[in-house]
Amino acid sequence: MSETASSPAKKRPEFRNIDFPSLVSYRWPLASLASGMHRVSGAIMFFLLPFVIWMFDASISSEISYAKFTAAFNAGMLGIPGVLWKLVVLGLIWAGLHHFIAGMRHLWMDTHHHHVGKDFGRQTAAVVLGLTLTLTAVLGAKLFGLY
Repeated sequence: MSETASSPAKKRPEFRNIDFPSLVSYRWPLASLASGMHRVSGAIMFFLLPFVIWMFDASISSEISYAKFTAAFNAGMLGIPGVLWKLVVLGLIWAGLHHFIAGMRHLWMDTHHHHVGKDFGRQTAAVVLGLTLTLTAVLGAKLFGLY
């Protein structure tokens, strides 16, 4: 018999879910951060879908509904200032951009397994996060009237 077959097996490390207090000090790798934010952006878009439908309907129904639509973002609506409505739309912009770009990353990794590795995951996650934040900043500047 060989020595490895007769020696006792080394105990494998045990990984458990992270408890809530240590969640603050846990350092997320970029790839898991991008993947987790992909899920969060999908949930944001799902829960704000009625708002998106209202925006679309109000913007194309008539001139009067379009005037109410623009007034909601300028003067406010339902007792909420227009700036907060713009922040909600900015969140939707981020969610849509991130979900799309991260989805493209996931599709690429699903179809090109031979390219996928630790470095590739880290680099593409950095590209996704950087591109998403840059495009959100550009569109947010347009939304808030900076250009």
